[in-house]
Order: sequence, then structure tokens, then C-alpha cells
Amino acid sequence: MTNTIKEGTIFTIPERCRKCYTCVRTCPAKAIRVIDGQAKVINDRCIGCGNCVRVCSRKAKQVLDSTAYCRILLAREEPVAAIIAPSAAAEFHEIDREQFVGMLLKLGFDRVNEVAFGADLVAKKYRELLHDNPSGKSSIATTCPAIVNFVERYHPDLIDSLSPIVSPMIATARVVRNICGPDIKIVFIGPCTAKKCEGFDPDLDGEVNCVLTFVELRQMFAESNIKPDNVEKIDFAPPWGGTGSLFPVGGGLLQAAGISEDLVSDDVIAINDRLHFVEALKSFEDGSLKTRLLEVLACQGCIMGAGMSADDASQFSRRHRIGRYTRKRLDKMDLQRWHDDVEKFSKLDLTRRYRDKDQRQENPDEEVIKMIMAEMGKFSREDELNCGACGYDSCREHALAIFHNLAESEMCLPYTIGELEKAIGELEHSNKKLSNIQEALMHAERLASMGQLAAGIAHEINNPLGVILMYAHLMQDACKEGTRERDDASVIASQADRCKKIVAGLLNFARENKVMKVPTDMNKLVEDALKLVQIPYTINTAINRCSENPVAEVDGDQVIQVLTNIMSNAIAAMENGGSLDISVIGTPDKIKYAIKDNGKGIPKENMNRVFEPFFTTKQLGKGTGLGLAVTYGIVKMHSGDIKVESNADPAQEPTGTTFTVTFPRRASKDASSQQFIS
Repeated sequence: MTNTIKEGTIFTIPERCRKCYTCVRTCPAKAIRVIDGQAKVINDRCIGCGNCVRVCSRKAKQVLDSTAYCRILLAREEPVAAIIAPSAAAEFHEIDREQFVGMLLKLGFDRVNEVAFGADLVAKKYRELLHDNPSGKSSIATTCPAIVNFVERYHPDLIDSLSPIVSPMIATARVVRNICGPDIKIVFIGPCTAKKCEGFDPDLDGEVNCVLTFVELRQMFAESNIKPDNVEKIDFAPPWGGTGSLFPVGGGLLQAAGISEDLVSDDVIAINDRLHFVEALKSFEDGSLKTRLLEVLACQGCIMGAGMSADDASQFSRRHRIGRYTRKRLDKMDLQRWHDDVEKFSKLDLTRRYRDKDQRQENPDEEVIKMIMAEMGKFSREDELNCGACGYDSCREHALAIFHNLAESEMCLPYTIGELEKAIGELEHSNKKLSNIQEALMHAERLASMGQLAAGIAHEINNPLGVILMYAHLMQDACKEGTRERDDASVIASQADRCKKIVAGLLNFARENKVMKVPTDMNKLVEDALKLVQIPYTINTAINRCSENPVAEVDGDQVIQVLTNIMSNAIAAMENGGSLDISVIGTPDKIKYAIKDNGKGIPKENMNRVFEPFFTTKQLGKGTGLGLAVTYGIVKMHSGDIKVESNADPAQEPTGTTFTVTFPRRASKDASSQQFIS
């Protein structure tokens, strides 16, 4: 075969590959390397069986197209013969045999022969092999080129056990050359992608010039607009085949050779299964499978080869087509001529030799395997799910493939799902953190806007209020006790005084405060704050102090203001009495205050507004709505955090509110200059 392979007999179209690993799972030679999620065929390891082509639903695995080279051969002056695999009866079952030959001749071939005759010659050689060696050497049938490739690459110690007999394709090619001379070009047409590998075998160079699959032949018929109805009916050129037509079916070689598979003696064993042939060869090599002849196919017979069209016909339907075709041929067969032809051409040299193409890989130490599996979260036998999602039968096989650079850790589905869940968790945490920061920034912006407005209003109103308050007191002093005028003046004075307090609160809220952080006993700050708050006798207080290292670097006065603001709100929420619990909790890096009351709670619709300036749920005249806004600002100036949890629905659980205020133990380097501008 004179054309060259650039990418290998089977190759991958990257943009169609979708990480399903079906090709890895079905490749008996593990000749698929996964890189960045792309499954690529390793040409040196590939045995050409075509299982990956057959199972790939996206057609990402493709077979080397030989149609262009075939047309070049047909365009030349040298005669070209087509030799047709017997499985054509299963592929082109809708076309009459003589019409099929006519279509090939119209395509440009000068001669069309049946490979079934070459199969008859090969069957005779296997019959002689067993007869001439009644006791002894065990042999492996070599009719399947994928099996030959597998032995040469992965069981080179079995090369001497390979039967030195050519395949039916090569036997037919030698018959045609014997008839037509050495100059004739030969194109094999069949169902097997491994035949392309056989055509490129250097030990068989020039035997077959081109190999087409049935899929490629249909393509050429379509491109040339050749149909069964517009061709002349012509039969195959002699010599014609006999029972060799059964070769495409598992065990067909044995029937064609008149050899029986005896289950008692185990002299002959036939296996046609993608998985079982691998184990059969292992057992043959280690001696646990003892047989004189082992006939193995790399798939479920040639009728299920990757070069067959996907017509959805079952294995049994195709087998039936082969049987029906063979019966018709045998009914009309000239047995004497067939015997004469077999005797005549069996004198041809039908032997061949094989080469050591060892692709075996040494496995690493057990510790290396354990390390690889640990990286995928598999630390014990229980972690090895052996689910097969990666394309390998076990987690251990997957680890070995990773070591040999054939696979990636990401192929493990449980591992990938675990990593994905971890990434989702981290992303969720980051989103939550970002949301909190965004909320804090928005709140700070609102505080800054309100602060600027409050500062302007306070400065404008403060002086007129002072004048009003002064004259109200003068009017009060000037009026006699008990008169209506004195009472009116008292109302003016009291309301003006309330306005002045509100203005003072506005100024305090808007003022640029500087934090002076020094080491402070956080337990003592609670005690000091309680002295400044008027607590009714109906409310019980409890302090849970920090027993170990209650010191943090804070501005004590401002922390006391935080505590008094929260305590005052808690007391106001417990109009009918209750309990106020204050806990000081220390961690290595932080000090927390948890201030809990069992008051009426904060409604859910108000939870997002508790730190908003001028927002209050107190009755008119009893609150300014600035206390918690100022508290929020002080906590943020300390690089701390404040959170609130509350329940206002008695039906769910006891009502009440808990404020948690967190301060870092140590001030940052620029702590003395930290400021908060509302």
C-alpha cells in the first residue's frame, strides 16, 4: 500500500469531542490519551479495531478516508481489481449480487473477486495446521488483523503462537496477482478498519494497494451517481467462494474449515467479544487457557465492524443475511470446479511473519498509585467506587493511566463533582461576603449623605433655637405662677429644649470623630455602661464576663456609647419587664459583645432599616432614630462588625432581639488616625 498515514488510521475531530469517555471505555488497547478533556488516539498503541468509531455518537472518531487515493488508482492505466469481503452480503443486502458487481465495474474497476475464496484457502490451511500437529503447539488464529496488532503490541511473548497464515484478504490478493500478473492494483473493500492497518503493514507491503470500508464505497457510489437499476448485471470473477462466506460470523472460520469446537476437549475455542478476547489472550499467555487453536475476533464478528453502515440492523439480523447468501451460493455452486480451484491455488505461499511492536508499560510502585488516588480523594478501599464513568473499569486502572499520561484526574466523575461542589461553596461564600460589603458600602454612603445634610441643618437651626429657648425662659420667669401665660411659656421652653437635643444629636451624628484606641478591659466597659443607663426594677440584668484576657485596643468612651445605645433600645422594647443578658466573648483575635433582650422584637420588614438614620419604631417624641446609626459608625471606625437577630412573632418562638458587636483585639497601624464621617 503506497499511500501514507499522517494522523493514523483513526483520528479525533477535536470540536466534536465532548468528554463522554465512551471511546476510552470501549478501547481494548487503551490507546486513547485524554489531554485537556480531548480524547486523542495514540497511533503506536492503536490496533485499529474501530470500537471507538462505532460507539462515538458525535462522530468525533473518524477513519482515514481512502476514497481519494482509490480514485487516483482507478484513473491510471494499470488494471485495478476489487476484492470484496464476504460481509458485503450483510451490508448490501438490498442489492442483487450481480447488480453489485456491475456497480463496481461501472465505478472503474476492471475485475471484482470474492474474498470468500481466499477464506476457503485459509480455512484449508487451518485444517492442515491442526491435522499436521495433532498433539502439540497451541496456536492463535490470525484472520483478524486487530488481534494480530494486539498480540504484537501487548503480548509480544505470544508472537510465536500466532498462526503463520495470511488473512483471507491477503490470500485473495495473491490469487488475483497469480491470475492477472504483478502489475494489477488491488483494492480491498470490507467492514473492518483494522484492514487499513494490515494494508500498511511493512511485512505485507504491496499486497493490497488500497483499503476501503463499505461506508466509503457507498460514498463513492453516491458521488458517481451509480445505482443498481442503471448497471449491467455481471457475476464475480472466478474463482468463486464456498463456505468461506461464513468467515464474517463468529466461529465462521471453524465451520469453513470443518473444525468443531469441542467443549469437552477444549481443543478449539472461538471468542468474538471486545472484552473477553483480552482476558482470553491473558489466560492463553499464563497457561490457564489450554487449547490447540484459539480463534479470537476483536468485535462481534466482521458483520459488526466499524466500516459497516449504521443501518440499525442487529447482529442476528446481519448473521441471518450471511447465512441466507451462503445457502444460495452453495445451492448453485459447481463443487468440482471449486475443489479444483482450491487445490490449484492452495499451492501458493500463504504464509506470513510478525514483528515485536511492544507497547507495554511498566507500572509504578504501590506508593505512587496511592498518591495519585489520594489526589482524587480516594484514601481507602471504600473510596474506590469503580463506577467506570472515567472510561476505566476501576479507580486503580484510572490511576495507572494517569501515571502513564493517558488520563487526567478530572475524568473521575465523583472527584469532579466534589471539586465542583467545593468551588460552588467557595463562590457562594465569596458572593455572600461581597453582598455584605456592598450593603455596608451602601449604608455608609447613606450615612455620609445624611450626615452632610444633618450638619447643615443643625448649624442653621442651632442659633435660632438658642434664642427661642432663652426668650421662652424669660417669658416663663416674667409670668406669675399658675397663670395660663406661664404654662404656655413652659410648653415653648420644653419643646425648644427638645429641639435643641435633636440638633445636638444631629451634630454628634455628623461630627468627624477620631478614634483613640488604647488597651481596655472590655468587661469593665459593660459595668460602666450599665451605670449610665436607667434600668427599671422590672428588668433583670446578667453579665457573662470574659474570663481570659478581656483586653482589646478600643476607644473606651465610644464603646460605652455603643453599649448604652443598644441597652437603651433593649430596655425600651421591654415595657412590661424582662431580662437583659450581656455576654463578653473572647477569641484569640476578637472580642464580642452579645446583648440579648426578650422584648417585643423587631418586625422582619424593619430589619434592613435598623441602622438607618432617623428610622425609629418608638412613639413620637420618644426617639430621634440616630442612636443605632451612630453605633454603626463607631463600630465601623474600630474595623469591627455589628449584627442583629430578632423575632417579633410570638407564634414562632419567644420574642426578643440579640445584637452582636465584634471588635478586633489589636488596632491596625493607622488606628490613631481612623475616622468616620457620616
